[in-house]
Amino acid sequence: MEPAWRQQGRGRGQGQEGQGERSRPPQKERERPGGAGRGGKTPEPPQVAVRSKFEEIRKSNQAAAQRLVESRISSSSSDDDEDDEGDVDVKADHKDGKRGKILESTFTTYTHQTGGDVTGLVRTGQYVSELFQSGALTCLICIGSVKRTQAVWSCSSCFSLFHLPCIQKWARDSAFLVSSITDEDFGQKQHPWPCPKCRAEYPPSAKPNRYTCYCGKLQDPPADPWLAPHSCGSVCQKELKPTCGHTCLLLCHPGPCPPCPKMVSVSCLCGNAKPLPRRCSNKSWSCQQPCSKLLLCKQHRCTQPCHTECSPCPRVSIQRCVCGRERAERSCSSPQWNCQQVCGSLLSCGNHTCEVLCHDGVCPSCPRSVSRSCPCTKTKSSLPCTEEVLPCGDTCDRRLSCGKHTCSMRCHRGSCETCRQEVEKECRCGKYRKLMPCHKEYLCDSKCPKTRSCQRHQCRRKCCPGNCPPCDQSCGRTLGCRNHKCPSGCHQGSCYPCPESVEVRCSCGSTVLSVPCGRERSTRPPRCKETCRRPPSCHHPTRETHRCHPGPCPPCRLPCLLPLPRCSHTCPPPCHDQVLVKSQQVQLAGPWEQPSEPAFVQKALPCPPCQVPIPTTCFGEHEVSPVPCHRRGRFSCRRPCRRPLTCGNHDCSRACHLVTDGNKVMASLGRRSMTKVHRECEVCDEICSKPRPPSCPHPCSRPCHPGNCPTCSQMIRQRCHCKISMLYVECTKLTSADEQTKVELGSCNNQCPKELSCGHRCKHVCHPGVCEEKCQQKVKLRCPCKRIKKEFPCSPSVQCVVQCDDACRDQQRKVSQVKEAGQRAAQEEEQKKLQEELEAFEKRQQRGGRRSKKRGRREEVDDEAARAGRWWRRCAAFVLVPLGGALLSAAAYYLLTEA
Repeated sequence: MEPAWRQQGRGRGQGQEGQGERSRPPQKERERPGGAGRGGKTPEPPQVAVRSKFEEIRKSNQAAAQRLVESRISSSSSDDDEDDEGDVDVKADHKDGKRGKILESTFTTYTHQTGGDVTGLVRTGQYVSELFQSGALTCLICIGSVKRTQAVWSCSSCFSLFHLPCIQKWARDSAFLVSSITDEDFGQKQHPWPCPKCRAEYPPSAKPNRYTCYCGKLQDPPADPWLAPHSCGSVCQKELKPTCGHTCLLLCHPGPCPPCPKMVSVSCLCGNAKPLPRRCSNKSWSCQQPCSKLLLCKQHRCTQPCHTECSPCPRVSIQRCVCGRERAERSCSSPQWNCQQVCGSLLSCGNHTCEVLCHDGVCPSCPRSVSRSCPCTKTKSSLPCTEEVLPCGDTCDRRLSCGKHTCSMRCHRGSCETCRQEVEKECRCGKYRKLMPCHKEYLCDSKCPKTRSCQRHQCRRKCCPGNCPPCDQSCGRTLGCRNHKCPSGCHQGSCYPCPESVEVRCSCGSTVLSVPCGRERSTRPPRCKETCRRPPSCHHPTRETHRCHPGPCPPCRLPCLLPLPRCSHTCPPPCHDQVLVKSQQVQLAGPWEQPSEPAFVQKALPCPPCQVPIPTTCFGEHEVSPVPCHRRGRFSCRRPCRRPLTCGNHDCSRACHLVTDGNKVMASLGRRSMTKVHRECEVCDEICSKPRPPSCPHPCSRPCHPGNCPTCSQMIRQRCHCKISMLYVECTKLTSADEQTKVELGSCNNQCPKELSCGHRCKHVCHPGVCEEKCQQKVKLRCPCKRIKKEFPCSPSVQCVVQCDDACRDQQRKVSQVKEAGQRAAQEEEQKKLQEELEAFEKRQQRGGRRSKKRGRREEVDDEAARAGRWWRRCAAFVLVPLGGALLSAAAYYLLTEA
């Protein structure tokens, strides 16, 4: 049963007719008799019947015309003309209210199930809202707007809308292109075709050949202004995804179906808790209790909270290998493992052992127990597994690797040798032939001139057999959007549409409309209800309040009120910052030339002259006259000026004239009066006769002037107090200074060069008079032993004497003791040497004085050496000993002074 609002306006009370009968043309309605004749009553007279039929036809024609007008108006907003601001706002409000009613009726059955919750309708609502927005629906194939009166096709994967003729042509071209590249028999196979946007493949049987609604129940749905475009108005009833057994409750709609709103009773993920009522689209829930299921290791239980599938056991345990020989500590998640040892078990033949690595179950049978053949497979024999099959001795005749010739050797084990027969071979492309060994491949150097599958580039492969590979270059052609290039490989046919989308914003940026790339230049900005936020282009701080709109704002109609440049008044006319002014164009040579500048340009016009009357005085302020503000200017009344001159002693005798102030004309004067009467007052040329300051011998250098005379700036030359430097002092400073300042001005600020009676130089700065004899120079004095050192002022230094103390006397005593000890040691050494010489002389006397020649010579040498030694000892006694004593005393002195 259709809603009550769908049953109105069907014509002649036929509320129970189907959707197809409502769209029948008026001709069929004319053929049917009136409603009054169906009830079996007596027929009306002929004139009444003709009149009633005429009224029926007139009403049906009016209804059809009204439906046509409504479909034309609501087909696309891009065909609308610009209306006034107020009319646009009223129409936009009316359209928004109508759109809200359609959305509410579409989602009514769903919101009844969810209790008014519309969180699951966000995505679907976005698709439905885009149907009503200007330029939001765009066919990606032709980059054109999708109108509500045009036949469309919707992709079941990405839910994009395309014109039915466009998608039909796309499917045919895609299948044709794939068939021309892959099929040997062109056109014999059926190939799938992809969606232009999401690339979802459709079988050949799914090529769109008819215009249906979104749910697919109604073919050629009529354009109903109270339904979503291209919708039949009935319940969708598509199976929901993920499949739960329920169907969609919305009215026929674009985009994906919302989540299932039904309430079901389900248990938790682990199944331990009691079932609870949950939303079907969100029925999975966790009880947060431990799972406690036995894991695959069959030893431990799952300790994680409630979940669907248990993860592998994370613990470690002792596990046997597959053959059971070894045990190792391994993770419970992978209990089966191989020890990588050969089985070695005795096979069923009893002669051989199993050579398979660690395995479970029974060992395989002996591979030598079956029927075997010789290496060339010509002779078969059944021998025990312990015996080898010998070659048969016949020719091998096995096919060689070339596939054309056979092996000519006797039956042998192993692989056959390479074929080396000389044959005439043809190259891969078939152009040349050459005699060469059979096992070698012959490739010529000619390059393939054919074009590849893209039909744009040549193959250029050497010795190509004709199956040219696909083109490996990128396409790089500009897409239909004119903004991007095709990123796919080089291909034949048209490129896929641009997958990018561009946001078209209103002037303030609050309202956004997402359109396919390439449509942003032809799509009008969306209508916005916000207030225009553009800053004013004139000097006013704010604009007149109006709604957000595309294009420039209307001209400002507020009063200018700018302060005029030469007065304190404001400009009363309307704002003239942006005024269309005809531009001065150059004369064109002919109609073939285009003007370089627009005919009208916006310019800021200057404010008009101020017309407020201003009372104005003459130059000498003798009289006052009213003058317009823009023409105001002081004038000359021809009376004597009588202004005081700059000297302050005389008056100007000229006629009334303009006077400048610091070489700048008064700002309130007009240019005309400036050029006529601009003159200065007289200049006094007398000499200044004012008295000079006392003690200044110089006269005033200026002519007659007002006020006091300037200070004397001449310099006076004089010598300093020490008579060395020549100083230059300003006359004013010297005459106005006191005695102390004069002393400071007469000083050169250098040190006094005079010497005191003590011989030192005077430490004071250049000064007048005699130097003071109080010398503060420090003088150093020492004691007689030179150990004690003291500083005294220079003046009492003659009377000061430094005496040695006990430490000095102890030091002298120690030095004298060291010297005496050195002398005693030298004397003892001398006595010892004399004693030795005396003993040696006595020994020689006791031997009788006889000695051999050799002995005499040796004794002479010894005597000479002894004399040299004695001489050195004397030198040491008389030179080195005193020197050592002096060094010891010096060392003792420094040690004592440090102590």
